Amino acid sequence: MELLERLIGIFAEHGYASVFIALLLCGAGVPLPEDITLVAGGVIAGLGYANVHAMVGVTMVGVLLGDASMFLLGHHFGARILRLRFFAWLLPPARYAKVQLKFERYGNRMMFVARFLPGMRTAVFITAGATHRVSFWRFLLLDGLAALISVPLWVYLGYLGADNRDWLATWIHRGQGSLWIIGGALIAIAAALWWRHRRRQCDDRC
Repeated sequence: MELLERLIGIFAEHGYASVFIALLLCGAGVPLPEDITLVAGGVIAGLGYANVHAMVGVTMVGVLLGDASMFLLGHHFGARILRLRFFAWLLPPARYAKVQLKFERYGNRMMFVARFLPGMRTAVFITAGATHRVSFWRFLLLDGLAALISVPLWVYLGYLGADNRDWLATWIHRGQGSLWIIGGALIAIAAALWWRHRRRQCDDRC
């Protein structure tokens, strides 16, 4: 909660612009938790420093712009992006190969699921762009649909818990656990659908 309180202080002083910039940094892979950033944006709205509905709009744009930037960097540079020191640290070759393998297996579903898996988003979005198998608009649609679930959830949670930090801390913890569960369930469903599709293809050939 120390990080949350620090972000609340910064955001309360600098408003929407500071929340927007923080989310761009989250999208770029800076070790700043996106969920805590969104909650802090909701808290300052609950404290009267911003309008909560406007905050949802600002955070949606910030999240999507940050994600799109990573996708476009991957699309433009491909594997060459790993030569840059920051991205080599963020996405070591072994991890890049692992994400590529998962992307080959699950395809577009990985882009939707990645939003619910902290620590995976940036790697998946860069890899999605580098594969050149996904159009930018398809990426934006899938990421936007996932963001419509996660972004309002965190912002409105912060808004509702602005005056009760103990309650808020409890629900942040529960929410983080729930997103991992949702992400795991979506991966399991995607794997089952992929296996079923492959089995049907095999039966048709046989």
